[in-house]
This record gives sequence, structure tokens and C-alpha cells, in this order.
Amino acid sequence: MNPPPAGPPRRLSVRATKAEAEVRKALDRSRLAAIYDRVADRYDLQHGLLTARADERGRRILVERAVDADDRVLDCGAGTGSTALLAARRAGRSGQVVLFDLSAGMLDVARRRTARLGLQGRISFSIGDMTELPFADDSFDIALSTYSMCPLYDPVRGALEMYRVVRPGGRLGIAHSSPPEQPLLKWLADRVESAVWRFPAISLGCRPVSVLPALESAGCSVAFRKRIGVPLWPFLVFVVEKPFKAA
Repeated sequence: MNPPPAGPPRRLSVRATKAEAEVRKALDRSRLAAIYDRVADRYDLQHGLLTARADERGRRILVERAVDADDRVLDCGAGTGSTALLAARRAGRSGQVVLFDLSAGMLDVARRRTARLGLQGRISFSIGDMTELPFADDSFDIALSTYSMCPLYDPVRGALEMYRVVRPGGRLGIAHSSPPEQPLLKWLADRVESAVWRFPAISLGCRPVSVLPALESAGCSVAFRKRIGVPLWPFLVFVVEKPFKAA
């Protein structure tokens, strides 16, 4: 299966909200790629332990809420393929799934998993930066991002690139780290994050981000929204629908 062809992109921009402006500065892209290449073989175990397996729950929720049979799916920041493989099963034999990631090491793990499950005919792989997706406008029915916004140096731009490549009426499903709502927990989480941030192989460059306001400003309507996970490190999981007529 070949990925949808590249085409002239129509870049979108939305003024950052206060929450978006306050996001901790991310690691640069070359350092992120190197970190994820290095941890690729242990990533699933490490991320699962650090999130008390809430990451798996978030993936299942998004795939069940966003993906239908025969869908063309783009998994942005697909990593080791955990979300994409769920999506491929749900989209069925006529569905198509493209795994897109910055890290060659993570995609190598995803390729091995795909081969073990015999899903090569439904899945293809592409490497690059999700803030500059190499796909034409309106190429996919669904775009997914599970935890790939969290380390991204420009998460709003990444979300808007997902919006661009999804067809009108299509859906975006995103799960990302979110700050605790209770002030004391938020203060404590920030202190813990500051300490862990000094060890990128542990933090993986992840921090709470905010992209839903930008997608709503672009015209998306919220079809599903839920907070999950442990109190100190919750995830926001949501599905939005792209309008048939651009806002």
C-alpha cells in the first residue's frame, strides 16, 4: 500500500491561547529523534509503567470512537504502532493505515510488530516531522495522535497539520498529557515534572500541552472528550469532527 500523494499544503495558523503559550519549551527535533531511537525497544514497557497503563486505555477509546470500517487512517507520531495496529483491525481489509513518525527506530519496531500480525497489506510507513506532513489536503478520513503531541515542540502546528490532511467531515482523535485540574495536584505535578525533565530518557520530552482550542477555532466540533489516567498525570482524550465547509 502506498501513502496518499504529497500535494501543495494549505497551512493553517491560529493565535495561541494562554494555556498554549504556557507550555514548557520542548526539546528540539533532532534530540527528540535521537531519544526515541534509543528507547524504541523498551518504549511500550516504559510508557505503560509511567502511565499506569492509562496509555493503552486512551488508545482503545480513540480507535473505538474515531475509526470505522474502510477508513483511510493517518497515525501521527505512530511510534511502535500500538494505536495504528488497533486502527488497522478496526478499519478492516479495505481500510488503509499510514504510520508516520520522526524516529526511524520506533518505526522499525512498528514494522516488526506489523509483520508478526500479518497486517503488511493494510499498513504503510513514512518518516518525518508531523508539523510538516508530506500529504495533500483532505487525504485521510481519520487522523490520530496518541501521546505524540506531548513531546512536540509545536503541538498546535502539529494538530493543525492533522486538520489539514483530514477530509471535510472526517475526524481527528487525540490523546495527550494534560495538567491536573486541582491546584495542589497541579503544583505537585509541575515540581515532579521539573525534576524528571532533567533526564530525557525517562521524561521522553513529554509535558502537558493544549491543542483543542486551536482545533475549535479552526471550526472543529467536539464529538467526544474525556479525562483519564492517574491524578498527577492525567490525559485528555478527545475526538473532533472537521466541518464540511471550512470555518
